[in-house]
Amino acid sequence: AEFLEHAVQEQQHADLIAERIVQLNGKPNFNPATLTARSHAEYDESEEVQAMIRANLIAERVAIESYRQMIAAIGDKDPTTRQMLIGIMAVEEEHADDMRDLLAK
Repeated sequence: AEFLEHAVQEQQHADLIAERIVQLNGKPNFNPATLTARSHAEYDESEEVQAMIRANLIAERVAIESYRQMIAAIGDKDPTTRQMLIGIMAVEEEHADDMRDLLAK
């Protein structure tokens, strides 16, 4: 249930970012063939639940750092995008906390 909730939220993040790219007259890249190469985290094929949780925690931490870097790069140049990324990063931090809590059980 936790993974499903996070997956839905991750899709919402992707939709927000794609919408913002379009608002800025860009074209989002949805090409699945190059998705893995563009990802900040590595794909993990773990099948054991604890390993899946650990891999997800690592991916969440990578995402948090990526958003932190994007926010720093944007600075004050684009407050709308900055606020969007801050909101997404906050949810990623919640996801990491959830994974950490699951590992502690």
